Amino acid sequence: MQRIFRHLLSSSRRQSRPGSRQQRPVIWLLLLTFAGTATGVTASLAVAQQNDRDITQDENQVIEELTLPEPPPQAPVYQPAPEPAPYEPAPEPAPAEAPAPREPAAIEPDPEPAAPPAVTAPEPASSTPSPGANPSPSSTPDAVAARGPTVPYVLEFNRSPVVGNRLRLQGVFADARLGFTRPRTWNLRSAKVLVRFQHSPALLANRSNLTVRVNGTSVGSVPLNRKQSEIGQVLLNVPPNLIQDFNEVTLVAQQNNSATCTDPADPTLWTEVLPDSKLIFNYQPKPVKLDFTRYPYPFFDDLSLDPNRVTYLLPNQVNSAWLTSAARFQAALGRLAEFRPLETRLVKNLNQAKADERLVVIGTPEEQPALKSLKLPLAIADNQVLDASRNPLPAESGILMLATTRNNGIPVLIATGNGPEGVNKAVQFLVQSKDRQIGTGYYLVVNSVTPVPTPPLRQWPGYLPEKNSFKLRELNNAENEPFEDVTVRGAYAPPVEVNFRALPDDQFTRGSSMNLVYSYGPQVNPRLSTVEVRLDGAPIGGKRLTSEQGAARDTLNVNLPAELVKPDSKIQVAFNLSPREPANCGRINDQQLWGKVHADTNFKLKRQNVVQIPDLKLLSTGYPFAAPQDLSTTAIVVPETPSLTDLSTLLEFSERLGRLSQADTVKIEAYTQDALTTEVKQRQNLVGIGVRSQFPFPEAFQENGFALKNVFSRKWNQSQIQALPDSEGVIKEVISPWNDDRVLLALSAQTEAGLQQVQNLLNQDPLFFQLNGDTVLISANQASASGYDPDAYNLEFLQQSSQRRLDNSNPFSKVSRFLQDHWFVLPTGIVVFALGLYGITQLYLKRVEKQDK
Repeated sequence: MQRIFRHLLSSSRRQSRPGSRQQRPVIWLLLLTFAGTATGVTASLAVAQQNDRDITQDENQVIEELTLPEPPPQAPVYQPAPEPAPYEPAPEPAPAEAPAPREPAAIEPDPEPAAPPAVTAPEPASSTPSPGANPSPSSTPDAVAARGPTVPYVLEFNRSPVVGNRLRLQGVFADARLGFTRPRTWNLRSAKVLVRFQHSPALLANRSNLTVRVNGTSVGSVPLNRKQSEIGQVLLNVPPNLIQDFNEVTLVAQQNNSATCTDPADPTLWTEVLPDSKLIFNYQPKPVKLDFTRYPYPFFDDLSLDPNRVTYLLPNQVNSAWLTSAARFQAALGRLAEFRPLETRLVKNLNQAKADERLVVIGTPEEQPALKSLKLPLAIADNQVLDASRNPLPAESGILMLATTRNNGIPVLIATGNGPEGVNKAVQFLVQSKDRQIGTGYYLVVNSVTPVPTPPLRQWPGYLPEKNSFKLRELNNAENEPFEDVTVRGAYAPPVEVNFRALPDDQFTRGSSMNLVYSYGPQVNPRLSTVEVRLDGAPIGGKRLTSEQGAARDTLNVNLPAELVKPDSKIQVAFNLSPREPANCGRINDQQLWGKVHADTNFKLKRQNVVQIPDLKLLSTGYPFAAPQDLSTTAIVVPETPSLTDLSTLLEFSERLGRLSQADTVKIEAYTQDALTTEVKQRQNLVGIGVRSQFPFPEAFQENGFALKNVFSRKWNQSQIQALPDSEGVIKEVISPWNDDRVLLALSAQTEAGLQQVQNLLNQDPLFFQLNGDTVLISANQASASGYDPDAYNLEFLQQSSQRRLDNSNPFSKVSRFLQDHWFVLPTGIVVFALGLYGITQLYLKRVEKQDK
């Protein structure tokens, strides 16, 4: 730039001769303009350089202030303790040998299985393996690295809810399937399956057998040759390399009662697998290196065969910030758990945590003084977390650390910070699924968390879309993935099932329809083959399959009854296929028969956005607390000094809302009674927790309906009694006194024992999904009652008379519904309208008559 300026100046000097004076003003004007521009550019460059120096200084200052320590020599390692077996099994029998051919004599009952020793040494690998044989599991590098004692684990078939009292196999060829998982901490050494069974005495031993398959591979077979329905059993070895993360045991029964022709509909063709059949494992616990790359494991293991157990360490003082963080973290665990069991409790010190639990510590070092006793990568001094330079980390920075306690036997997840804002940021990082994907290492400093916008009020994943016209591919299947074309085969093919879950505030009207797009193969019998559509098992339409050559993309239009569509509805499409050729001796060759449901099957719905509150039946879907799905309209309130039972109930309710919702974040709030503001009361759906004497919302029991009073009295309308002892739990929902569009849910009781019953209902699905009315009274008939036992609990449902309708539909729908609800007004309105029209007509005719005169 300086060179250009000198060049212009020299040029002006050369042109300063008598003949060029007329050009001087122009040249000097150009020089002044360029000089000003050059000065501005120079100043801008100077400012930019200064800004760069300032940014560099700020970065250096931040680096100096937030100096993180070098990683310690070894990351924390969690050494899982052996999981206790559910019971002490009997001694294992030797594997049953198949009987010699041509000798279908009865086999003597095998002895009862024996329990493997509590701790056994692994079997050494054979020093001279046979040629072509697979290497022994003990020779693998993983096994060599872990030659410690083995631990037995027994998984009985009756752990599965589908088993009940037995698995019944009926017909000529029948099968039943059970799934199980392999926990991540297992180094599996051996596996066996013990099947106990009994069968019909009419079966022929030489033509009937029971085969066991594991992940599609047969592991053994036994002839069905017991006399007089005696109980038999067989113990089969399962190669450990067959066991994967997700596994399936298939029991296949081939049954015949005739040497020439067996009728498949004969009721004597049956075999029952008893519920005390079991899988027997021997494994070695594997050490787990703690790392946020694997989170949420090991604090939640979706492959665990036992309930995941999470324990929270109580702070020295419970406040609203800790309650909110704990509620959000527990809701996130509920979303991870889905249908899997999750056990939660609170402890006051580290020594109370058990070996099979996962410990979670939330709070600042001042709130959680036990942090000082843990071996952490970041030092703690004066109740503050320090960096490598012994400087306190900023109060707004969240800190996440992984550690262990009790000889590395209990993993510890720590969400802390030097201020409440930092603690909340650390927890929020964990509950936001997209943010926690970038986590790694065993300690994190969370400087910022991406703000996630609140989803629309009626956008519920897994439910029907908000729009009224959509295709089947826009719904999710059982694996929570978009629906695709589904093909079924055989004469007895299972129906294609579609989740058709209406939104909780949907009200369907006449005119909703489903246009099924389907195909089927050739060789069907047009007189006997049909396609049928069912809604929750009730047939709503069908059509005969008339083409023997099959059909591609045929259609069937079915009306959807408005009164049958519910938030838990399912649509089943069943192909009843029959071959053209008659059965040969009772056997049907039906594998050439197939039917397909196409993903472009479409729906057209007629519905309105109307709901009646209060209604506890809606709580089974999470409504209205899960609308929107990030739980941002829900606030939980506990007494000013909550008890352990109050806090446990808060965690159970948060977990239940997490199971019922799906979103990228959790925004539920929690308060103590003294921290609750009027603004929150007016804005949020409220959940009050506590015994009657400390219940934060006495307004819930002052309206008409059921109410808890002092001196163990209770009132219902005009009736009032005193009950001693009163160990019943109470769940009551009323319209919020501070906002007519919100609700107030009361989780209360007269005693702590009654509040424990409320926790049991929230925790056990069979009880929770029975909720109805606006008030429920819960009592247990025995100390350790099971939710699957229909006689274990007593539930009394009460209903108040007053309800409020929330109507968010368009004006035309509101008028239409008003006329439907008040139909008796319609005839009167027609008469009044006709009389008015008649009067107007007469006045007009008289005016016309006067003008003519």
